[in-house]
Amino acid sequence: MVLAFQLISFTYIWITLMPYAFAVSDIKKHPQRCSSSMKQTRKQETRMKKDDSTKVWPLKYQQLLHIEGHDFSLRPGFGGSPVPVGIDVQVESIDSISEVDMDFTMTFYLRHYWKDERLSFPSTTNKSMTFDHRLIEKIWVPDIFFVHSKRSFIHDTTMGNIMLRVHPDGNVLFSLRITVSAMCFMDFSRFPLDTQNCSLELESYAYNEDDLMLYWKHGNKSLNTEEHISLSQFFIEEFSASSGLAFYSSTGWYYRLFINFVLRRHIFFFVLQTYFPAMLMVMLSWVSFWIDRRAVPARVSLGITTVLTMSTIITGVSASMPQVSYVKAVDIYLWVSSLFVFLSVIEYAAVNYLTTVEEQERCKKKGKISGMYNIDAVQAMAFDGCYHDSETDMDQTSFSLHSEEDSTRGRATGSPSTDSSEIKRRRSFGGNIGRIILENNHSIDTYSRILFPIVYIIFNLFYWGIYV
Repeated sequence: MVLAFQLISFTYIWITLMPYAFAVSDIKKHPQRCSSSMKQTRKQETRMKKDDSTKVWPLKYQQLLHIEGHDFSLRPGFGGSPVPVGIDVQVESIDSISEVDMDFTMTFYLRHYWKDERLSFPSTTNKSMTFDHRLIEKIWVPDIFFVHSKRSFIHDTTMGNIMLRVHPDGNVLFSLRITVSAMCFMDFSRFPLDTQNCSLELESYAYNEDDLMLYWKHGNKSLNTEEHISLSQFFIEEFSASSGLAFYSSTGWYYRLFINFVLRRHIFFFVLQTYFPAMLMVMLSWVSFWIDRRAVPARVSLGITTVLTMSTIITGVSASMPQVSYVKAVDIYLWVSSLFVFLSVIEYAAVNYLTTVEEQERCKKKGKISGMYNIDAVQAMAFDGCYHDSETDMDQTSFSLHSEEDSTRGRATGSPSTDSSEIKRRRSFGGNIGRIILENNHSIDTYSRILFPIVYIIFNLFYWGIYV
């Protein structure tokens, strides 16, 4: 009995404790499985990193691009055929155009394309790598410069505006944002009705045609412009790209690229500021032809004012233009207008002189004495600035006497037709005044009123027909 009881107890304890023992053994074996799975994951990541080396940037970019193992002071393919370098330009703005300095300022994106097999790297995804300006000093890049440039700089806000993109097969894109001030050889012979052709020229400084070949990457489509580009005084008619060769006697032939653009000047500003005031001054000088020739101060002051105003307009235009040795279109118009103004003054000088001669001859023939001071008509003019024609004075005197007699008779008779006699006197007065004005107008003034406007209109027709 005792033996049977012990056997039953042992069986009960074994059945109770065995599940816990198996659980503990499983817990002890589980960390080994986790650690082995983690090791397998790390091995897979390491294998992927070896297959695609782009994931190691930026810690090992020098080893990736083999920078330390090559001499990048030499161009790609040194000793062989010239390396092709494609150019692509995106014009952002034309900042200014100066006629005085004969230059222009342009901001644009300049992109270079070439292939350097020394920079190739393995990549299963065929993804490129992008760098900033810090890598430029460690690899070879084309030495492009701008011919006839005065000032240029690369923008550096907030960092240097330089981008370098390297593809796994060694193709390189080098882009930068730059502002250049370059010369533009302008022709002002038709100013301000002119059209200017300017160009920005790109060329390699050190590498001639045997080492480097510049070309437009996409032909004529390599030059792109922003749609909002506009200038205050010019209208951009055309942007075009071209290429050629430049020869230097000491170093040989070089490839050269041209960014050509055509600028047509807006004429409306100069019409308001130059042409229209000049026309007004010329027409204002014609007013003196309708002023009585005896009004010396009025006609002389009007002529002097118009001459001085024309000289001021010419000085203002010349101050904003370069000192060129040829005649401009605006110079022709302003100097011809000044000539018309000057001739109007000369016309009155001729009228004044001929009138003085007539007065002297008239006084010699009739032997009359002018006025109560016993002086002739010419001397009398010096006191009040007016001519004293003897015939005119007699007509005015007789007219005043007749008017007084008529008024006396009207008062004496007390005729009821006073109103009708008053109307007759006014009519006779008006007729006499008109006859006096006609007699005092010299024939030169009469011809000038017609001749000056006709000649000036003909000049304007020829001028605008030729230059517009």
